[in-house]
Amino acid sequence: MSDIEIARVANTQPITEIASKLGIPDSALIAYGRTKAKIDPEHIASLQDKPDGKLILVTAITPTPAGEGKTTTSVGLADGLNRIGKNALVCLREPSLGPCFGMKGGAAGGGYAQVVPMEDINLHFTGDFHAIGAAHNLLSALLDNHIHWGNSLGIDARRIVWKRVADMNDRALRNINCGLGGPGNGFPRQDGYDITVASEIMAIFCLATDLDDLKNRLDKIVVAYTREHKPVHASEILGTGAMAVLLKDALSPNLVQTLENNPAIIHGGPFANIAHGCNSVIATKASLKMADYVVTEAGFGADLGAEKFFDIKCRAAGLSPEAAVIVATTRALKMHGGVAKEELDTQDLDALRDGCCNLVRHIENVKSFGVPVVVAINRFTSDTDAEIAVIKQIAATNGVKAIECTHWADGGAGAEELAREVANLADSAVASFAPLYPDDMPIWDKIKTVATRLYRADDIIADQKIRDQIRKFEEDGYGHFPVCIAKTQYSFSTDPNLKGAPTDHVVAIREVRLSAGAGFIVVVCGDIMTMPGLPRVPAANSIAMDANGEVVGLF
Repeated sequence: MSDIEIARVANTQPITEIASKLGIPDSALIAYGRTKAKIDPEHIASLQDKPDGKLILVTAITPTPAGEGKTTTSVGLADGLNRIGKNALVCLREPSLGPCFGMKGGAAGGGYAQVVPMEDINLHFTGDFHAIGAAHNLLSALLDNHIHWGNSLGIDARRIVWKRVADMNDRALRNINCGLGGPGNGFPRQDGYDITVASEIMAIFCLATDLDDLKNRLDKIVVAYTREHKPVHASEILGTGAMAVLLKDALSPNLVQTLENNPAIIHGGPFANIAHGCNSVIATKASLKMADYVVTEAGFGADLGAEKFFDIKCRAAGLSPEAAVIVATTRALKMHGGVAKEELDTQDLDALRDGCCNLVRHIENVKSFGVPVVVAINRFTSDTDAEIAVIKQIAATNGVKAIECTHWADGGAGAEELAREVANLADSAVASFAPLYPDDMPIWDKIKTVATRLYRADDIIADQKIRDQIRKFEEDGYGHFPVCIAKTQYSFSTDPNLKGAPTDHVVAIREVRLSAGAGFIVVVCGDIMTMPGLPRVPAANSIAMDANGEVVGLF
């Protein structure tokens, strides 16, 4: 059966029963139907004096079209931990409609390691993304309205840095002209759209600790500059109160369940190739109060998602992970070794060995943060025992254990061995987590540290204009911010075609953006787009409803 068919016949429990496993009373649930609910903020606040559980990060090798299965493994691991008697909770990001209707598909897991209701989660869910997009675009509307009605703040329309957003891949919106049609429509200017998951509001939403912190962060957003290069903040536009109102309900984490009726919290959803790639701090911290082991994930490969999880989220929220899982597949590693997608079902041990350089690089990188690592081999039916053995041997040579996992086919039972190893690592207290760079390091050096130490670049380069902009950020008091590097997810370099573990490359910085409310500097590298486009044959072409009104084609 397909993922959606498996999810549709799942034996789900009422969300109140799932909540009871976490000690959440019915009165603390805001129900969205029978199988999903939001958790009341007052209940979350009541948990603050409870001890924290152990935080486990699931990340992956550099993604390929062959697939890795990071979310699937996160769900399988959580189910596996519960199967071996641990009190475990999985804490994930919400999917974006862009990839759902584009190329990547949804983000609810797959096979027998899914969170349900899969259709709801991958589509509108509880409306969080709508609220984030609406709040973002409200600020856009208020900004243009302020200029229309006299521009008392003296905003230079050529120096507006606040784009609009839409939760859909739409390349035609990357660069637009707005305000056309005469005086009644405002002042004409060039604008553009980002995808909602790249919005600073999304980043703020995921990094805020509570509603008050959310409001404070919204106030700090820099939306434009005056002719004198003075920053103009969202607080001066007088819209942050209304934005907080739009976001208030969304800020409560969403509770759902796995196919094995274990609790799952899904909240927030930035992409790691263009944003910080982590679910909300509120959800993660609440989960740590409700479970002994919390499995969370960060987007794309460890050079992106894991780095931002460690350097941005953990730094901002004071989190200290106890263990990390790197997900790999033989298929993806063979692609890194030069095998074409059409030939991945054929055993090729030499290509696999060559491609394992990518896995080794990620192992080294995660270890550099002081976090112990285990490799999860997400097994496909076409994999051979000899291929699995190669990965295990190479992992062992690099000081880590690689464990074969069959959670896609077998659910939690297929991840029990992984669960035992993860629990052992987490309980061993060997982690000595530390971010890659200190707060007081200059911004340029922070970028160079990530590029040279994790990407293995020789250097970073940028035009003088960008260097001047970085210097201006530091002069304006933002030098202590971490950096959020936006680059292709398909390579350690900025060239998506360089597979494996490339060296002798240079990271070219195309643009830098200030996210003053979120608390980081966005560094746009290479050709990466913060508004993706659809592929030649988008997934939307195959999504429809059958004669019974059931959704088909969603994956």
